[in-house]
Amino acid sequence: MMKNVCVYCGSRTPKDPDLIQVANQLGEFLAQNKLGLVYGGGNVGVMGKIADTVIDRNGHVIGIIPTALKEREVLHLGISETYETPDMHTRKALMEQKSDAFVILPGGFGTLDEFFEILTWRQLGIHNKPIILLNVKGYFDGLVQFMETAIEQDFVRADNRSLFKITSTIEETESLLNELF
Repeated sequence: MMKNVCVYCGSRTPKDPDLIQVANQLGEFLAQNKLGLVYGGGNVGVMGKIADTVIDRNGHVIGIIPTALKEREVLHLGISETYETPDMHTRKALMEQKSDAFVILPGGFGTLDEFFEILTWRQLGIHNKPIILLNVKGYFDGLVQFMETAIEQDFVRADNRSLFKITSTIEETESLLNELF
């Protein structure tokens, strides 16, 4: 049975083309290694680019999009499987169900929401699937510092650092995924 990697990423196109290149490299890796992509279902921004890359290499892409975003994010019509959900809550639950691991690429509020929800679910024991935060070019440095401050102030237990891995390059991320699958 094919393993699926959920990728949380932006629905906008970043100014830095290197951030798009990371999505393309991850998409190539997934397709080459027969790992399915689970993502938000849109054809815009970073999420559209990673889906295009996987599709171009004959990989399997599962898009999960809420009805309210279907038109705004413009549903990607070239993906292998599409699931339309009534709301974001259902979308995130279905993304978790269909995935064997999670990779977080640079993105905005939606990406952070998805990351923190999947991380909290792991903390609570709802799932025990690997989570990788790809901190390419230091994009998430402020977030990592916030988490360290939360640990220092005892809002987060220090052992919760083990709930996810932080990588800084696509190569490190690929290496972790190779270890997992």
